[in-house]
Amino acid sequence: MSFDYVIVGAGSAGCVLAARLSEDPRAQVLLLEAGPEDRHPWLHIPIGYGRTFRNPTYSWQFQTEPEEATAGRSLTIPRGKVLGGSSSINGLGFTRGQAEDYDSWAQMGNRGWSFAEVLPYFKRMERFEGGADEFRGGDGLMAVSYARDRWELCEVFIKAAGRHGIPYNPDPNGAKQDGINYFQMNARNGLRQSTAKSYLNPVRGRPNLTVETHAEAQRLLFEGKRCVGLAYEIQGQPREVRAREVILAGGSIGSPQLLELSGVGQGEHLRALGIEVVHDLRGVGENLHDHYLARSVWRVTQEVTFNERMRGLRLAQEVVKYALFRRGLLAVCAAQLCAFVRSRPELDLPDLELTITPWSFDAGKVGVLEREPGMSIVAFQLRPESRGSIHIKTADPKAHPAIRPNYLATETDRRVLIDGLRLARRIVASPELDPYRGEQIWPAPHLDTDDGLLAHAHETGASVGHLAGTCKMGPASDTNAVVGPDLKVHGIEGVRVVDASILPAMISGHTNAPVIMIGEKASDLIRAAA
Repeated sequence: MSFDYVIVGAGSAGCVLAARLSEDPRAQVLLLEAGPEDRHPWLHIPIGYGRTFRNPTYSWQFQTEPEEATAGRSLTIPRGKVLGGSSSINGLGFTRGQAEDYDSWAQMGNRGWSFAEVLPYFKRMERFEGGADEFRGGDGLMAVSYARDRWELCEVFIKAAGRHGIPYNPDPNGAKQDGINYFQMNARNGLRQSTAKSYLNPVRGRPNLTVETHAEAQRLLFEGKRCVGLAYEIQGQPREVRAREVILAGGSIGSPQLLELSGVGQGEHLRALGIEVVHDLRGVGENLHDHYLARSVWRVTQEVTFNERMRGLRLAQEVVKYALFRRGLLAVCAAQLCAFVRSRPELDLPDLELTITPWSFDAGKVGVLEREPGMSIVAFQLRPESRGSIHIKTADPKAHPAIRPNYLATETDRRVLIDGLRLARRIVASPELDPYRGEQIWPAPHLDTDDGLLAHAHETGASVGHLAGTCKMGPASDTNAVVGPDLKVHGIEGVRVVDASILPAMISGHTNAPVIMIGEKASDLIRAAA
């Protein structure tokens, strides 16, 4: 078999690439996905994320290496293994980040990636429920909607936040990010809108587009330093395909893993694993960064939370409400409110995100609600300074790599997270919440010193699932860069990387929307070079 483009990974960027590149009827496109079709109902009902991201059928269920910052715990990193990738199993929160994030990319030497240059792609991808304007798109393929319901406790939180200088912001993805509002969601009429549903499914009938599921990439095929194809496997059956260009869209774990398995990476490490080195590129797998959260939980003295509504007769009522109107608890995303705030008043831009939910998880187990009424606030630093790595442990393509996020390695990262826990307490102490507030469960009230709050973060914190940066975008002069601004891998030919791994620095928000934008922009870069 031979194709113009082989795309490895049908996730947030891969589905976009497949749809856009196959618009040219002369281009033969092959899209490979290690997981199954996106047919299960829980992949389309928003609240279904609580089931699918723990299901190994649809999620890779990667594990981090135990680290000091996690009190020796190994954290689960769910990544999508299904058409649509993580856009099919994530929490549906839709945020772009700050304009300054992208301007900083350009200042690092990535020409073409300033906010003014990526904004047209954000607008091109969006079909925003609020309509088009200077910052938003109205007729794109990815539906973006406001939360469908308003909740009593959330309305009280918005008022309480205002008391602490956190204003209501009608559109955090618009002119400015500062403030609090309900999350915008990649959803339409109460149904999830993954990139498989928005981009891929409408074009599956194109004769020049081939989609193969249950296809696990093994290694890139090289002639010298030119990639000429890919070896992969479908249900134990080996296959090879030739390609003019192979595009890696496997995410911040899958893309560096495949490069290393193929002999592109740190030569000393690869040789130690018995892998022939095609190109010694030290940045592969480095520069890993992620958002690390710390959760605060309170009892609620009234029955106004989701905990008690997700059981018995009330749950049955919610099922009927969703079936008839696509509203209610089954139509919600992973958090109801997002607040972008400054940890210190002298800062020019928000550096902290608080996500607020009128529910609480049993002993912090995500997706398992407590029986008693509860509410939660999650805090995480928007632009972490700490950097970790992802590297293969063996030459076996089926073995998961070693993921070492190195969370909270810098004083700034630790301080901002502690500030977030303190701010959460101040907001909940507001008089607006007096009729609802019970005792604080997490962190325990006696933990009021910096050391105590940091210990809580170490012992109970978790990944937000925003792994980025392991195939860093940057000029060839940057010894840690893996791809250039054209997303071609430095030092070899015929390979690009198009996913969250190219982020040179974290964006101030959630990563799904930026990765869809990257897919849109990359499709233009690739077609222009054809």
